[in-house]
Amino acid sequence: MASTATTVPTQDQVLVPETLLKKRKSQEQARAVAREEAQKKKEANKEKRAVIFKRAESYVKEYRDAEREKIRLGRVARQEGNFYVPEEPKLVFVIRIKGINKISPQPRKILQLLRLLQINNGTFVRLTKATQEMLTIINPYIAYGYPNLKSVRELVYKRGYGKVNKERVALTDNQIIEEHLGKYGIVCMEDLIHEIYTVGPNFKQANNFLWPFKLSNPTGGFHTRKFKHFIEGGDYGNREENINALIRQMN
Repeated sequence: MASTATTVPTQDQVLVPETLLKKRKSQEQARAVAREEAQKKKEANKEKRAVIFKRAESYVKEYRDAEREKIRLGRVARQEGNFYVPEEPKLVFVIRIKGINKISPQPRKILQLLRLLQINNGTFVRLTKATQEMLTIINPYIAYGYPNLKSVRELVYKRGYGKVNKERVALTDNQIIEEHLGKYGIVCMEDLIHEIYTVGPNFKQANNFLWPFKLSNPTGGFHTRKFKHFIEGGDYGNREENINALIRQMN
């Protein structure tokens, strides 16, 4: 009987290792491509972080310069014996403070349009003649006013959710923002905050992307005379800059 050590391998026996070699080579190529893609992604993310940081710096400078200019104009006005009248606000933050009972169809419809579907829902609204009229109609059901930068930033960072495929998704990653607002030049949280606070050219898209804010009851609750106007010791209506204190209590 011939020794197995000198037996010529069959065709099937030769083909098996060749197949394995091809598979191994294919796997090595796939790993090499994956490594290259990972490196490219790492470099792209590094560049993206640098761009985001640079933008954030430019926004800080813009906000600071605007505040300094306001102070300067106020000083000049006082020196000339005049009063400084700031620009008309362009942005309001609106909070629903009343439920659905005994609400007539028109204010109910406006509350729906502004996406204020539940008590303690809050949304940003661009102030125009039309929206001002809408706010007047729903005045008894809302508290609103002019949010400062601190309020806008804290709302977006702490309570910010995006609308992704009609679902409420937490803004835990800039990637979510870039995927849905990148075509408008909004790729990160600071871009989103800037667009909202300055009521930029893509405010509508940015604001529609933000899910209505779900706020807590204010610390200590609303006033016992909740359904009197704010200036009468109640809670509803325009409280101008005082909205920022309410936002802190509810955020």
